[in-house]
Amino acid sequence: MKNAFLLALFLLPSLLVAQREITIDDFTTRNTFAQRSVYGINWMNDGKFYSSQDGNKVVKFSITTGQAVEILVDGDALNTKLSIQSYEFSSDEKKLLLLTEREGIYRRSYKAEYYIYDLTSKSVQKLSKGGKQSYATFSPDATKVAFVRNNNLFYVDLATMSEIQVTNDGKFNHIINGSTDWVYEEEFSFAQAFYWSPDGKRLAYHRFDESNVKEYNLQKWNKGALYPEDYRFKYPKAGEDNSVVEIWIYNLSDGNKVNADIGTEKDIYIPRVKWTNNPSVLSIRRMNRLQNVLEILHVDATSGRSTVVLTEKNDKYVDIDYCDDLTYLKDGKHFIYSSEQSGYKHLYLYTIDGKLVNQITKGNWEVTSVVEVDEKSKLVYYISTEGDYLNRQLYSVSLDGKRKTVLTSTPGVHTINMSNDAQYYLDYFSNASQPLSVQLFQTKGNKQLKVLEDNEALRSRITEYGLATKEFYKYPSADGVTQLDATMMKPRDFDPGKKYPVMVFQYSGPRASQVRNAFNADGWGQLLVQKGYIVVTMDTRGTGFRGEQFTKQTYKEMGKLELEDLLAGGKYLASLPYVDGNRLGIYGWSYGGFMASLVMTKGAGVYKLGIAGAPVTNWRYYDNVYTERFMQLPKDNASGYDDNSPINYADKLQGHFLLIHGTGDDNVHFQNSVALQDALIMAGKQFQSFYYPDDPHGVRGAKRRHHLHTMMRDFILKNL
Repeated sequence: MKNAFLLALFLLPSLLVAQREITIDDFTTRNTFAQRSVYGINWMNDGKFYSSQDGNKVVKFSITTGQAVEILVDGDALNTKLSIQSYEFSSDEKKLLLLTEREGIYRRSYKAEYYIYDLTSKSVQKLSKGGKQSYATFSPDATKVAFVRNNNLFYVDLATMSEIQVTNDGKFNHIINGSTDWVYEEEFSFAQAFYWSPDGKRLAYHRFDESNVKEYNLQKWNKGALYPEDYRFKYPKAGEDNSVVEIWIYNLSDGNKVNADIGTEKDIYIPRVKWTNNPSVLSIRRMNRLQNVLEILHVDATSGRSTVVLTEKNDKYVDIDYCDDLTYLKDGKHFIYSSEQSGYKHLYLYTIDGKLVNQITKGNWEVTSVVEVDEKSKLVYYISTEGDYLNRQLYSVSLDGKRKTVLTSTPGVHTINMSNDAQYYLDYFSNASQPLSVQLFQTKGNKQLKVLEDNEALRSRITEYGLATKEFYKYPSADGVTQLDATMMKPRDFDPGKKYPVMVFQYSGPRASQVRNAFNADGWGQLLVQKGYIVVTMDTRGTGFRGEQFTKQTYKEMGKLELEDLLAGGKYLASLPYVDGNRLGIYGWSYGGFMASLVMTKGAGVYKLGIAGAPVTNWRYYDNVYTERFMQLPKDNASGYDDNSPINYADKLQGHFLLIHGTGDDNVHFQNSVALQDALIMAGKQFQSFYYPDDPHGVRGAKRRHHLHTMMRDFILKNL
């Protein structure tokens, strides 16, 4: 027994050494903890196969066996070697549209070179020789491809490869056709703004006149250049003019254009356009400037005349990005629409002329997305938070709201890709302790057919590096009633008798929950855990998936309740017997940077250290769509804008503060950090700051991210 005890003591250090140390390279240059997934899934027409992108190949798989049956195209084997970044099938599955040489513009916009690959002749040809294109898309009848170039809309007739120009007035910083302006792209979450009719005979498109929108001057320093480039682009800040938007409908047969009647008021938004299943009826969603009234318009494609079929009003705002499920049924008589009118996001069935038939889903939980509508079986498949808003599960329910069935049950987050006929689906699943798995199911009987990815190698690395597991807990909100969500990671050799420093990670923005039961290796947080810190992630009031009342309570006062909760969360941590209450730090980027700045100024005294990346420092500096949705216009809510601006509390700064920003940030402008720095300087406050030349809203590139995390690590180790 004595010898066994001595042997155990001898082996214990070696067992501990076996747990590898995390380095910054592991999550910047090497992606040691990246999850593998299955990309480019396309369900094929006959219901027996699907395709997926495997490296530079597009491969066809049997659904029933999960085995590869054919390489549809190999970019390396083509006469014109292509690096395939994404692909799209024509509706008849005779051609592939291959995207290559993608060049990002802003968050979602891009231009690229496209090629048409003929699956019968195995030939490939360039879509256009006139320069890179954006958002190339097959027509539904598989005969044409439309795209945008230089703010104009074009299409190519595939029979002759002739190129037809639909618009001619496109001009940078003035007129945009078929694509969005900056603020629509960022805040309404789309960049392609043209829409094929179901029969392929018409093209509807947005036209933006941004001539009167004020410009932001973003200097690009361009390494090695003698003078910086003066880059000006249209950016409407809170209270300022927007683009004047129109919706046009182009008839391919005769070249005639019809201007859709969207009303006489020009200060509006058109955040969504889609065709109904009737190729002569276009659906347009119109919102007022304050975004508290949303209307669905049906437009006659021949005359342009419109009819309002549904109006939704809210005493705060209608969040189009959140309530964005509008499905027109193939029967031509109904549509499904999502709304928060009950206090939670749910689905409703309407007649085509906007009369309510019935509420499909109901309860104190939320539908997060519609996956598929199987009209043959009269079933809607959807993802919801029912049971636990930290999880996401797949359900089906009949159109009359009956026969609700849960198809997934393992706690965690399920994201579903379902075949068009609803016969099969891919379940992308993870939870806090299990990395992503991708499994193929037959919907009938909910039968698993194959595991496409299990991330077994990552599971081994998790053990090898001894990654900490996330513990979920609740902390009391500042209101003394609401319980808020957080996670905690503790050092591997955690001793409850010791006192540990804590780093708090948060974002805290409207609807943007960071705490949920999904896997995130979080190499940055894990590194700090290995350095002896407890790492916490907190959500505050105003975050998402707990119903409208919970989310919208921050309306008109962004930062106020969130600050109260982050301070309450910090005080709760300080009360724990194993936490050193004098060594609390907080980190955040973007909205999280705004809150970290506010915590260290207006809320000074609870946290000893703060790191703010790319923060908004006064909402007057930010774009109008996002800001006015939550804050109204500055002239109508001046105190809401100013009472929680970190700039106005610079004289209260306490503790160690690090301010970081990219000078090329087109989203949250470098101006925000300049203004805060100036206020801190004038208040006689010492702090540290760092800027990344020409970097956008996020620091990009492995070397630059390595530099960023090295700087932040050293700042934390020195000061906390």
